[in-house]
Amino acid sequence: MSRDSEQEAGLLPLPNRRQSARREEDRRLQRRDREMEAARRISEALFQHLTTDELVAQALRTALEVIGAESGSILLADHQSEELVFRHSLGVSPVQTGTTIPWKQGIAGDVFHSGQPIVIRDAKTDPRHFTGIDEFTGHVTHDLIALPLKRWEGEPIGVLEVLNKREGQLDEEDLAILTIISGIAASSIEQARLFQEAKLAEVARVLGDIGHDIKNLLMPVICGTGLLESEIKDLLNSSRKIPTTKAKASFELCAEVIGMVRSSTRRIQDRVKEIADCVKGRTTPPEFAQCQIARVVDSVFETLRWVATEKEVAFRSSGLDQLPQIVADERRLFNAFYNLVNNAIPEVPPHGSVTIGGSHCNGDDFIEFYVKDTGNGMAPETRDNLFTNRVVSRKTGGTGLGTKIVRDVVEMHGGHISVQSELGKGTTFQIRLPIAGPAFLDPSERRKPAASSRATL
Repeated sequence: MSRDSEQEAGLLPLPNRRQSARREEDRRLQRRDREMEAARRISEALFQHLTTDELVAQALRTALEVIGAESGSILLADHQSEELVFRHSLGVSPVQTGTTIPWKQGIAGDVFHSGQPIVIRDAKTDPRHFTGIDEFTGHVTHDLIALPLKRWEGEPIGVLEVLNKREGQLDEEDLAILTIISGIAASSIEQARLFQEAKLAEVARVLGDIGHDIKNLLMPVICGTGLLESEIKDLLNSSRKIPTTKAKASFELCAEVIGMVRSSTRRIQDRVKEIADCVKGRTTPPEFAQCQIARVVDSVFETLRWVATEKEVAFRSSGLDQLPQIVADERRLFNAFYNLVNNAIPEVPPHGSVTIGGSHCNGDDFIEFYVKDTGNGMAPETRDNLFTNRVVSRKTGGTGLGTKIVRDVVEMHGGHISVQSELGKGTTFQIRLPIAGPAFLDPSERRKPAASSRATL
């Protein structure tokens, strides 16, 4: 049999076999080069005396650049709350640092508990994929790799996720490179975190004790208001033999005060929990639901009515009952309006007013609000720095945190805020919020600057 006949018969496919072997060798060499580059960059970071956060960010940045992916996140486990906390997120539509998800939920939760990496080429077909983060950030996950953050031996301390390869799809070769990055990063993160935890232990203990004491002090207040309400009802029933208008008015006043104290103490409890979460480096994710602005504003006015009455300041509202419901976090909106109104009251002279109004044009996806006072107004330098890191409180002993809370709430909802103010002529805050919530917005619309050039976010 001739050589040509043997090749046609498939007995001597040597040229093809050699070419295939060379291609495979080239792929191995390319992968080795990428692995060496990843190891080199992570090793360099270890000798730069970086903090834990800087090291985590450098590890994630290296992973995205070496793999050529759009975005990624590093989540660390919180064993007390049984949650995975987003410690760092980079790339397209990053997740806010401190956002938490249950550690038994989604692909990240599965990887964390199994300790095994996952390569997924089409996330939307995988039932484990948690779409809530995509909806909140406006990001669309196509392909992804998730692998546990752990030392070569030991339990995972978190999860590394890399999403959407820019060219082609994420595969097992990318996983091999990410395994090197995650192993080195996990060991370093664990050592750095142990050192930081030792330094913060005393601070966390003190703050934890304060929070615990405040919660304990609030419980008698909550229970006492219930007993007081019951006692007043009994007194009213026994006094009906001699009914008087004054007795009825007194009962209604007491009931109103009790309701205000009860709602305020519950809000204080919520804020104390946020303090505890903040110490642990966590933030409570927003709870978006249908929300009626008029009801939120009524709650703010009711809570602050006694303060306003003492200062002889009137509360007014305009057009709020005609507004459509919006998708929002009601508790955070309450905090925003509360801070604006509470800050305005001391600036308003007796017999002045604070007004909250709203409007909506048919066909518009946004609602416009304003919080207007007849107070002293602001100096230009205060007004122009109000939504910047240079903000300074006008109140004695103030920190400027109230304005930051308002700005953060508006940004969280995908809205815009601006301010107009002149000395002696009062102040007006203008807020624009999407009706359907931030999920419907294009990512480029999420952090637009405020409409007014006088104050930008």
